Amino acid sequence: MSDVLPRLKDVVGPKGFSEDPREIAPHVEEWRGSYKGHTPLLLKPTTTEDVSRVLAICNETGTAVVPQGGNTGLVGGQIPFNGEVLLSLERLNRVRHVDKEGANIIVEAGVVLASVQRTADEVGMLFPLSLASEGSATIGGNLSTNAGGVHVLRYGMARELVLGLEVVLADGRVLDLLRTLRKDNTGYDLKQMFLGAEGTLGIITAAALKLFPKPAEIVTAFAAVRDPASAIALLARLQNATGGQISAFELVPRIGIDLVTKHIPGTIDPLSAPSPWYVLIEATSGAGFDLRRVVEDALTNTDLVGDAVIAVSEAQRIALWRLRESMSEAQKKEGPSLKHDIAVPVAAIPAFIAKATAAVLSALPEARPVTFGHLGDGNLHFNFNVPNVTKRTEIAHLVHDIVHEFAGSISAEHGIGVMKRDELLRYKSATEIDIMRALKRTLDPGNILNPGKILA
Repeated sequence: MSDVLPRLKDVVGPKGFSEDPREIAPHVEEWRGSYKGHTPLLLKPTTTEDVSRVLAICNETGTAVVPQGGNTGLVGGQIPFNGEVLLSLERLNRVRHVDKEGANIIVEAGVVLASVQRTADEVGMLFPLSLASEGSATIGGNLSTNAGGVHVLRYGMARELVLGLEVVLADGRVLDLLRTLRKDNTGYDLKQMFLGAEGTLGIITAAALKLFPKPAEIVTAFAAVRDPASAIALLARLQNATGGQISAFELVPRIGIDLVTKHIPGTIDPLSAPSPWYVLIEATSGAGFDLRRVVEDALTNTDLVGDAVIAVSEAQRIALWRLRESMSEAQKKEGPSLKHDIAVPVAAIPAFIAKATAAVLSALPEARPVTFGHLGDGNLHFNFNVPNVTKRTEIAHLVHDIVHEFAGSISAEHGIGVMKRDELLRYKSATEIDIMRALKRTLDPGNILNPGKILA
């Protein structure tokens, strides 16, 4: 590789690379500390042309490269484990175009998600993708992992927010799919191949994204419920009452509130009496619809809810969301944990939680279940605090087998990376794996793009 590195450095220029171990260090370790890798060279291109030239050289020489956005991934997909060149997209950070009338925005891969949200807000529009890491996660990473977040219920996963892409292929060619058409029925939808592919088929350098009207009213509520079945019934009630205006519906267990209020300064339990389960609800609407009254009536006139509070200010709304968004941080501060990012059909959630929780506690009696997540779209963070993590693989197999029984997914929004690479073979059909491998061979015959991720 020693003869290749000078060529790569020449492409990006003196400010476009680093060999300084201190600068490289935060790029080669996942934020939870679960994965740590190494690289001889960090590349920091600023243009699509730079990325194109880099990949052309890497393809020619058989040099493996790992693309990286904001390094907020949780499954090791962004880490160079075998000394690959690390390609950071963070300096491809321009907003190329905003079209309010056409309801779209074109941004480069390194633009931080929160910046896309702010840019949309400045023109009176909404970009609805929202997740806890939005202050550092980048659009390229969001799309490469098909991020979910809290608004999937109403707006869909990241892939459903994409109109077009600009992608650099393994051989350096630029595939220009950067269109803003809402309808294009001219054959294969090629952009979909790269969404959720974690940089194994091509490197996303820019995206055309959908924007939506900015809500005139946002109603946020926190309600106590008896159990997950009651929560699901309440979701249906609210959707019917509001005409489908529910944008987020998050399930929170009592232990989650206890951990957050214990470890996160400034957080408080918003209700006077404890409940085994809670839901955090957010509804949005346009002008002329008294959404607050509708939500309040739906929460009040039912025996599904024990107690509830509706935010009366933006500060209170933020405080309610902080309870939910601090759960992962609070779990980390509490100690070791086993985490499972899974999805099952919404109607199956109560039965899944009951069966899978009992199975885990039978195998690991000292575990404490901390199940929370996006109830409205079936995505649960099926987590357990444990004294140690020696049974991680055994428990993961146990949980994922039950997920499979319920026709669910072993990765709802975090991706596969290396964490679930071998698990994928247990649950995908042989035909699915064959087609995935055929795509990889076709688009990256030299296996230089993020090798060892998703597929072995």
